[in-house]
This record gives sequence, structure tokens and C-alpha cells, in this order.
Amino acid sequence: MEVIDLAWWKLGLAALLILALAATGYLARLGITRSLLIAALRTVIQLALIGLVLEALFASSAFYWIALLALVMLLVAGREVVARQGRRLRGWWAFSIGTGAMFVSSFTVTILALTVVIGPEPWYAPQYAIPLLGMMLGNTMTGVSLSLDRLNDSVWRQRAVIENRLMLGQTWQQALEDIRRDAMRSGMMPSINAMAAAGIVSLPGMMTGQILAGSPPAVAVKYQILVMLIITVGTGFGALMAVSWGGRRLFDDRERLRLDRLVKT
Repeated sequence: MEVIDLAWWKLGLAALLILALAATGYLARLGITRSLLIAALRTVIQLALIGLVLEALFASSAFYWIALLALVMLLVAGREVVARQGRRLRGWWAFSIGTGAMFVSSFTVTILALTVVIGPEPWYAPQYAIPLLGMMLGNTMTGVSLSLDRLNDSVWRQRAVIENRLMLGQTWQQALEDIRRDAMRSGMMPSINAMAAAGIVSLPGMMTGQILAGSPPAVAVKYQILVMLIITVGTGFGALMAVSWGGRRLFDDRERLRLDRLVKT
């Protein structure tokens, strides 16, 4: 089946709907007009640029270019994790913990999926590696940022409870047990909800894209199942590591609560 190409002026027609929504938001005084227009403009520019980059990357297929792009994606995702937290750790800790958790979870699961499950030749073939890593990082980024935001905010609000638990002889792990559990649940809930609704409430993006590109629905379904499973695994382990590392940073070597290490963004 031949893929129907879209002219840029046709995409402009879709952009008119964004302008209509922005105008409606302005008249209703929702306060979203500026952020909506900026987000739409960023979407167009960023995706157009990444399209050019991917075309050159697919033509080259050199490992070092793929690794460089993966590094850039990771660093940008780490910055977004920091930006989405209402309270964050001071200094480079917020960036390091979020980025480290995403690196360990997303890259490990992506490499495992490429080498064991899919098996392209070479294993880092960009048409498989980059889309998979992008989806992994995007979803893990959301899970890690939600987990850290819930962790830091809960510690700040429940600081008196935590101090009392420490004075009663509990370790920092015991004092944070319920907070860490709630933080992890918060980070994993979007992935769990997406899996529960897939195929009934929604048709996931990768599956829809493959079907539009002419792939048989049965093949698209298999890839979508794989993607949703590894995304949930990556998000879960990423949130677990981020909450564990972030929680430890909120206490010193003598297991005293250090709220001075938190700053409001």
C-alpha cells in the first residue's frame, strides 16, 4: 500500500485548528494561549529538524552518530525532568538523579529489546533503535518526573511526621516507606492506565503510525505490545531508582532530614 504524503500547506490547515483553540482560550481567559502557541511552534520546528536529522542518520547508519543522538536525547530528557518538578534537589543532584535513572532503565531495556527480541542487523540499526529509545525516554521521563515531584513535595509537606519517625528510632527508609510507595505509584500510573486502555479506549501511536504506513495490522499489533511492555518495565525501574536515589539524598550520613537540599522552582 502506497503511503499518502502530506504537503506542508495541508499541515497548515491543521495548524488553523490550533489557532482557533488559542483564540477560544484567549476569549475565555484560560491563560493557556501563549503556552499553547509556543508548544505548537516548538512541535513543528523540532519535528521538522529531527526529520532532517533522521534522514541523514538513516543514510549513514554509523554507530557514533546514533550514540551522539541518543546522548542528546538523554540530556534533554534529563533537563525536562528537572523542569517538571515543583520542588527539586539543589545543584546538579536533580539533573543527575533523573538522568541516571533514565539512562540505566531506558538504555538497558532498549538494548535488550533490540538484541534479544527484535534482532535487527546491526543491532543498532537507526530505524529501530532511535524510535524505540525515543518512546522509552519519553515515557520514562514522565514517570521519573512525576515520581520525584511527588517524593519531594510529600517530604516537604510531611516533614514533621518524618522527623517524629526518626526520633522514634526508625531508619530513613522506614520513615519514607509510604511516601516512596506513593511516589512510585504516581510515576507508574500513566503507563498502567495506557496498557489497560490499549485496544479498547485508544489505538496507541506506534500501532496507528505503522498501519498508516501500510504495515499489516497483525504486525503493528505485535510491535505495539512489545513497546508498551518495555515502556512499562523501563518506567517502573526508572521510577524505582529515581525515588531510591532521591530519597537517600534528602538525608545525610547521620540519617537526619535535610530539607535545605530542596529548592522550590
